[in-house]
Amino acid sequence: MELTRLRELSGAAAPALTIGGTTHDYGELAGMCGALAARLDGLERIAFWAEPRLEACVAVLAAIECGVQAVPLNPKLGFAELAHIVTDSAPQALLAAPDDGGAGPLSGIPRIDVEPGGRGVLPDAPADPESVALVIYSSGTTGPPKGVLVPRRAIATNLDALADAWAWTESDRLVHALPIFHVHGLVLGLVGPLRRGGHVRHLGRFTPEAVVAAFADGDTTLFGVPTMYHRLAELAERDRAAARALAGARLLVSGSAGLPAATFERIERATGQRVVERYGLTETIMNTAVRADGERRPGEVGRPLPGVDVAVRADAGLGGAPAAGDAVPADGETIGEVHVRGPNLFLGYLNRPDATAEVMRDGWFATGDLATVAPDGYLRIVGRRSTDLIKTGGYKVGAGEVESALLEHPAVSEAAVTAAPDEDLGERIVAWVVPAPGAARPTARELADHVAARLAPHKRPREVRFLEELPRNAMGKVVKRRLGD
Repeated sequence: MELTRLRELSGAAAPALTIGGTTHDYGELAGMCGALAARLDGLERIAFWAEPRLEACVAVLAAIECGVQAVPLNPKLGFAELAHIVTDSAPQALLAAPDDGGAGPLSGIPRIDVEPGGRGVLPDAPADPESVALVIYSSGTTGPPKGVLVPRRAIATNLDALADAWAWTESDRLVHALPIFHVHGLVLGLVGPLRRGGHVRHLGRFTPEAVVAAFADGDTTLFGVPTMYHRLAELAERDRAAARALAGARLLVSGSAGLPAATFERIERATGQRVVERYGLTETIMNTAVRADGERRPGEVGRPLPGVDVAVRADAGLGGAPAAGDAVPADGETIGEVHVRGPNLFLGYLNRPDATAEVMRDGWFATGDLATVAPDGYLRIVGRRSTDLIKTGGYKVGAGEVESALLEHPAVSEAAVTAAPDEDLGERIVAWVVPAPGAARPTARELADHVAARLAPHKRPREVRFLEELPRNAMGKVVKRRLGD
């Protein structure tokens, strides 16, 4: 089952990958991957040091093209997490540039140095669509990371569904500045353009100026995260040339976390662009997306992708009406847990049949994410069931909607919302706020009133705590269990 067009275009001079300032065409990239694939013969699983460099890109592409399972290693992981991943996944080799990786927990793994420049022919692609292509470890926000077994079938069908939703073709030139150790940056950002036969430009690291320069050079699309769009908005507001370059983009896509409405609106005012949002997980790749030709509304992640079934269901843990297992009404208010079924699903967790059984129910994957459904079927993600459902005064409140409201305040730079026990309310809403640089610090009452005016009085924070920064994991997601440490 082919995942990219590297074999088909191996004789072509069309640009495929630009990284480190150098562009490699399809013929060059296929040749480098073919040479490395020959060195992987007989291996079942490898790990690769996922620095955003040519060597890492060749390593993972060569592995998945020849049917060897690839485990991305985040270079920023601490010793304990890295040791857990390599012990759990037991790779037979570590692929890295000669000057990358190899210390600590990696020192005992046989090493294959990746030195691009060779030429070889890619072997035939594995025929079995259920064979594992990637073992991607979850971020571990609620416990030790679990190895998600991602089959070739999930990658191929999901990228094709996204191509349908976003009118994604070989003419697109993607600007990429994400890490390549997770689904967003690896599957969508690297494999996605090569499956279309298009061109991906990886910037190495994100700067708003570099993104603007790429669009000024003719690139068409950006896959980004909210922090990137916040910084792009700041640049576009003060630099007319930057605003014009962003205005010429075909599509701006945001994911991995909810895009604050304030950032969505700032980008639109400065550039005329309305950012597209989507929703996915490591276990499912992408589930929903706002279509390129669809209505773009801040905070909403669109409808299910072609071939993907999504149900937002009430359950006993959420309590109240509707009854557990029933779909929540499409009223934009009632919160339920997102369940997903379709060809985009993972095969299970490596070495964890117990954890797999916990989340798979009659063919449906229980995501643990909380959402509401609008009358037209658009989803809004409001948090994680394990950390973001707050039961206060008889109401159910999603932390994500309160966070979005707080971020609309001009004096708030970052916000996270948690629950604390409360004798009267059961749980009270606690807001953790990073003030905006240069702004006068708002009072707790001011922020509570701000939320109550935008949502409902029962959703206002009862307590506000100010921080210099929020605790985050290696993927940039807030680790709420560390708040208050």
